[in-house]
Amino acid sequence: MKLDVIKLDGGKAGDIELSDELFGLEPRADILHRVVRWQRAAAQAGTHKVKTRSETSYSTKKMYRQKGTGGARHGDKNAPIFRHGGIYKGPTPRSHAHDLPKKFRKLGLRHALSAKAKAGALVVIDAAESEGKTALLAKQVKNLGWKRALIIDGAAVNEGFARAARNIEGLDVLPTIGANVYDILKRDTLVITKAGVEALEARLK
Repeated sequence: MKLDVIKLDGGKAGDIELSDELFGLEPRADILHRVVRWQRAAAQAGTHKVKTRSETSYSTKKMYRQKGTGGARHGDKNAPIFRHGGIYKGPTPRSHAHDLPKKFRKLGLRHALSAKAKAGALVVIDAAESEGKTALLAKQVKNLGWKRALIIDGAAVNEGFARAARNIEGLDVLPTIGANVYDILKRDTLVITKAGVEALEARLK
């Protein structure tokens, strides 16, 4: 598929031929869902923790004698049956991450790119370069109509551009190696530089 290339000031900078293997697939929600779920699970902190019977701070003295009270037999007040006692089989710190084959992750990224292309939310720009002035870049972004946009550059992000974009709400900048399904899908517009397109094609062969 062919797409126009624009500059940050809105001017045209020719066109580019995009690979159908990356941008021309029919997006599949099940593939995108699995990859996003894998990403979010890996990012989950997993720091949930409750106190077990051995960690609560009541006395370990037996509450009352074993026989003759007419009540149930109990040991100390740390037992899970009592209020503020230890929790039985509660959550403990753990990793929520699970495996997903590398080929499937690449496939998910291809479908995410294709989803943006099919929705008409894909923009290719000549280059993402700036002198580091936030006000100038913010004006350009506003004129282009980007409210929630992700910009994917080549192997490295231009330092001045990254500095200028840092304080603009709704604008994220990533190098090609950082491109991922979740960040692509959660933004309204996907912006890729020409260098970014080349790097993505090399990464997702």
